[in-house]
Amino acid sequence: MTGRHASANAGAGSQAPTAFERALESLRAGEPVLVHDAADREGETDIIYHADAVTPDAVAHMRNDAGGLVCVALTHEIAEAFDLPFYTEEIDHPAAADHELGYDERSSFSLTVNHRDTYTGITDADRSLTIRTLGEAAAEPSATEFATEFRVPGHVHLLKAAPDLLAQREGHTELGLALADAADLPPAVVVCEMLDDQTGEALTPADARGYADRHDYVYLEGRDVLERLS
Repeated sequence: MTGRHASANAGAGSQAPTAFERALESLRAGEPVLVHDAADREGETDIIYHADAVTPDAVAHMRNDAGGLVCVALTHEIAEAFDLPFYTEEIDHPAAADHELGYDERSSFSLTVNHRDTYTGITDADRSLTIRTLGEAAAEPSATEFATEFRVPGHVHLLKAAPDLLAQREGHTELGLALADAADLPPAVVVCEMLDDQTGEALTPADARGYADRHDYVYLEGRDVLERLS
């Protein structure tokens, strides 16, 4: 799957761009997009940035306006290049066995990392440095000695995508990376779940769409991405 899939279907003439096309432009411009996976999956909306665009202000935006885990999703190929395992494959502990996820067959979680130039790793500046450096590494993996750049454990959660992205799994990890690919961006995105301050539950799609409208962000349903890119 490459960016040409999106450009081949782009609106012509004076037609207004679709939400999908606007989402690609937002990612290219370093702006966030909101993606709701599906009611029968996690049922969550994530704020998604391209990793290269994650400044300290972007980290603050995610922790204040989203509130979930700030994770960097990498394609399976990039994760393999850095010898990054799935977390459950690496940990020899009974609690890592027999997962029963209600929304999927397995988790995408890999290791947690800090860039070696960070201090605690949790500040907005520290996480921004870790995330942006991961984005740079994903753009040119052969130029990165992962263990020289990053240390484990850390404060940025890594997610390892399914090998064939949306053909195998339809989580935010794969949805975000498929959008980056369609936008001709390197294979690293940041995802963060949006939570409701009042209920503590996942923000409803209606409320997430309202938030997007108020802030002029693009909102997509997972099916919008699947229809264009699957």
